Amino acid sequence: MADLPPPVQGPTAKEKKYDRQLRLWGATGQRALEESHILLINSGPGVVGLETLKNLVLPGIGSFTIQDSAVVSEADLGINFFLEEDHLGGFRAQHTCNLLKELNPDVQGNFITEPIETFLDQPNALKPYSLIIVAAPTRPELLSKLSVHATSSLVPLFYIHSVGFYSHFSVHVAPAFPIVDTHPNPETTTDLRLVSPWPELIQFTAEKTNGLEAMSNDDHGHVPYVCLLLHYLEEWKKEHGGQVPQNYKEKTAFRNIVSKAARTNLPEGVEENYDEAVAAVLKSLNPPEPSSAVKEVFKAKECLVLSEDTSSFWIIAHAIQMFYTKHNVLPLPGSVPDMKARSADYIQLQNVYKSKARKDLGEVLESVRYLEKNLKRDTVIPERDVEAFCKNAAHIKLVRGRPFHVVQAGESIKWDDRAKSIAQTLTFPDSLIPLYIAFLAFDEFVATHNKDGLRGAPKVPGETDPEADSEKVTGIAFKIIDDLLKEAGTFVEEPDYSDVKTQTGEFVQELVRAGGAELHNIAALTGGLVSQEIIKVITEQYIPVDNTCIFDGVKSKSAVIRV
Repeated sequence: MADLPPPVQGPTAKEKKYDRQLRLWGATGQRALEESHILLINSGPGVVGLETLKNLVLPGIGSFTIQDSAVVSEADLGINFFLEEDHLGGFRAQHTCNLLKELNPDVQGNFITEPIETFLDQPNALKPYSLIIVAAPTRPELLSKLSVHATSSLVPLFYIHSVGFYSHFSVHVAPAFPIVDTHPNPETTTDLRLVSPWPELIQFTAEKTNGLEAMSNDDHGHVPYVCLLLHYLEEWKKEHGGQVPQNYKEKTAFRNIVSKAARTNLPEGVEENYDEAVAAVLKSLNPPEPSSAVKEVFKAKECLVLSEDTSSFWIIAHAIQMFYTKHNVLPLPGSVPDMKARSADYIQLQNVYKSKARKDLGEVLESVRYLEKNLKRDTVIPERDVEAFCKNAAHIKLVRGRPFHVVQAGESIKWDDRAKSIAQTLTFPDSLIPLYIAFLAFDEFVATHNKDGLRGAPKVPGETDPEADSEKVTGIAFKIIDDLLKEAGTFVEEPDYSDVKTQTGEFVQELVRAGGAELHNIAALTGGLVSQEIIKVITEQYIPVDNTCIFDGVKSKSAVIRV
């Protein structure tokens, strides 16, 4: 019995429960979710905010709090699947919180029935929350206060608006929101370094292709395609001044050389390893040049000028920039794609790449420790963070967050550096910018029509007099378009914008006709979109929307714009 191996450790109950999502964002992403505390400031019909929260409770966020002073009414029962007749007269926040908690016992739920005005007046009211969701309609002075908090505290802020068949949401993240694990397409992550091989790879190739022409068919058909390409590249360079194929024409000629070298007089046909080599020529014979997104990170002021308060991301980025400056390549990821080869040869090839990756990691890590020492940091960056950065160095992304539009009563919207681009996009066929302008006009109407002064629920267009409100909101929308064109100035060749205004007016009529009501199916779909972006922001994985998304439920179309 003493010689028996220990029992195999199976997945835990938690791993079984969250298996599918763990495959998407891993243990680190799940940990980030479980450490989050999300505040939902709910108003209006309140459906889209709850649908968003539902999609965050299910994957296991740590905690949520619903701020909603509304009392459940008959109207709620017709549009909100979370509420029932027994809840009539009770606080909406309390009942929806209790029902959401039933979806996942791992999640802690809280509710606040205090009006939003007095809640925000409390000192440090927003301090406990790691992310804030605001569901429209919301008065601009309150949204401005939340936007200021998001800017000063670097807390992500999401603004969601769903009316009738249309919706949009905007994201306000930190001015510098870097993402290491962007989960790029697997086909883009292979870095074989065929045009700049290192000595160990050259030696391995020489061993595996020695006497290539005299090999038996079995040996010849099991040479890894990486070695085949390096072998024929050496032959090519002898006849081309030491240069690898430089353009498409030369790469095609080289591909033909490799293809003709395959043995065809075999029972199984053309050798599979040569097929793999031929297929890899065009995508593998490119210099390992960093993408524009990576260069943007290297040129960022946060990367160039470090201080003791600099985050770990920028210190590692600076160290990798030092590596790139020295070697003119990024650290090697170390992964090798599957290929036709004997197991022993494939493992040996993997070790060659992994060994080089570890060597590159060691050099970057040494630079990180040097920078930490010079900056006199109190904390040490974990080696696993440096390793993850090195593996993903070619695909890191820097999102430059900016506040979204908060419409203020009596003030023109400032488009700044986006004026020219947005004005040009207005005229594109099937552009959704007119719908976004209609939503901005909707918000300006709310900003100038308060039912109860500066406190209480705001008035929404179409609530009492749809015809008159439609005329007002249309006028506001047309003024937004005129101001946009004026701000764009001579940078825009002004075509006839009558069609744009006609389309905008049609969107306005639909928004006003809905009277601020939410359709549950549109709200549910929008909640799914928003929750997906929230997960990206919390886990700091994948690339989030930058920074506004518009959805047209009539045509089932969406668009992302940066404003």
